[in-house]
Amino acid sequence: MSTSRPSTRRTRTLRFGAPLLLLAGLITSAGVGPVAAATGPSVQSPHPGVQALCAPAQPGSVACLALRRTDIPARSKASVTPDSPPSGYGPADLQSAYALTAASASRGAGATVAIVDAYDLPTAESDLATYRAQYGLPACTVANGCFAKVDQNGGSSLPAADAGWGGEIALDIEMVSAICPACHILLLEANSPSGHDVGTAVNTAVSRGVVAVSNSYGGTEGSGEGAFDAAYYDHPGVAVTASAGDSGYGTEFPAASPHVIAVGGTALSHAANARGWTETAWTGTGSGCSPYAAKPAYQADAGCAHRTMNDVSAVADPGTPVAVYSAGLGGWVGAGGTSVGAPIIAATYALAGTPAPGSYPASLLYENGGLNDVVSGSDGSCGGSYLCTAGVGYDGPTGLGTPNGIGSFSVAGLPGAPTDVSATPGNASALVSWTAPSSDGGGPITGYTATSSPGGKTCTTGGGLSCTVGGLTNGTPTRSRSGRRTRRARDRPRRPRPRSRRAPSPPRRRGRRRAPPTGPPW
Repeated sequence: MSTSRPSTRRTRTLRFGAPLLLLAGLITSAGVGPVAAATGPSVQSPHPGVQALCAPAQPGSVACLALRRTDIPARSKASVTPDSPPSGYGPADLQSAYALTAASASRGAGATVAIVDAYDLPTAESDLATYRAQYGLPACTVANGCFAKVDQNGGSSLPAADAGWGGEIALDIEMVSAICPACHILLLEANSPSGHDVGTAVNTAVSRGVVAVSNSYGGTEGSGEGAFDAAYYDHPGVAVTASAGDSGYGTEFPAASPHVIAVGGTALSHAANARGWTETAWTGTGSGCSPYAAKPAYQADAGCAHRTMNDVSAVADPGTPVAVYSAGLGGWVGAGGTSVGAPIIAATYALAGTPAPGSYPASLLYENGGLNDVVSGSDGSCGGSYLCTAGVGYDGPTGLGTPNGIGSFSVAGLPGAPTDVSATPGNASALVSWTAPSSDGGGPITGYTATSSPGGKTCTTGGGLSCTVGGLTNGTPTRSRSGRRTRRARDRPRRPRPRSRRAPSPPRRRGRRRAPPTGPPW
């Protein structure tokens, strides 16, 4: 559904003063108790010529949602040449389809996207190197600081290898590379696909300060999922994406969480139209009305009193596959599944800039609009309702649509914080200077305001990176973060703070984050 809104002048207010403490906590997991089977879709391919890389999820666990085209033989690295490229869409195709070419070439530096999967892919770094070299993307390695691989707790005790989940890992890190070549990638490998283990990895990722966390897995919903959602997936200020499932109409967790961005799937094809592409809802994508999860404040569809899947979508149909390199799968393969969309959407959020603290980034899609509306296709039988049938505006299989640039994912009017802030004392004044923020929030920064504390004296610029605050009191001592007296003759400076409009978000839960549950996950 496409909407528009008037542009506003975006400014950045700088306040200098006492240092800001950022406290990050990590919830430790408790043991998994006996679990009961829950009803729901199995994670398997509904198509001939397609293989699901992971077995269906067991009670209390999740399964990866990557599909491989078995009718497209794997090709070795040596067999791929400029005249004979890999089968499937590459970075240029995906960037073109989703109007991200310019953003992918100029944005994302300094942002980190986390990938959460189960088990280890020993060849993750070399697989990533092959993919990026094939498409002319800059190297992303451990040595240059772009790529990191850790266990679910952030350490180096990596789990056992698994071929199916290994293919999923290769797909995920390569899709982030395709959309955001400048982004750093943090791969977290959970000990197992249990709900506790992958949830612990999500918490670890958030504690590392990432912009987005991609979760290309799912399991059946159950009455106990609320406790797991609160313990592992409720992270305001971070774009947490989750794949919708590959078995058609029906819901899965964690995509059904009201705190994540649920990513459905489409079939993507070239077209002779202004966009150059067309999409329909993929028959295999999950969607529907959760029987358990509460409806988030930003959703207003009338046909579901609870959480409706999905929020957004991207290519998933293995009939219109993406190209993936995985040594464990034999080389270059064609892949699909809603696993493709979760890292694509996570990387798109990273291109758009850091979400506002305390906000749920899914709400931006509903406020901003402007996505590619997918108006045809269905993923099952639901009496023809929007829950399983794509149509104009919001629908279950594709949500609000697919990316059309970064505007729908951006916090309008909220640039990042300036850095390297300093103040040089003068006679009843201070020259304040700073470095521009790494994120402009999706649009140009047109001005800054520096404010002293105490006193509230200000100076403004029309985009410059320094100004002089006057009217200060000579002889007022202050101290730096080290506690030593460093300067006199000015009021104490404050740290930067935005002065701009934020996207609305659901009320933030108060109090401490609850400890991880010890009973059945879902």
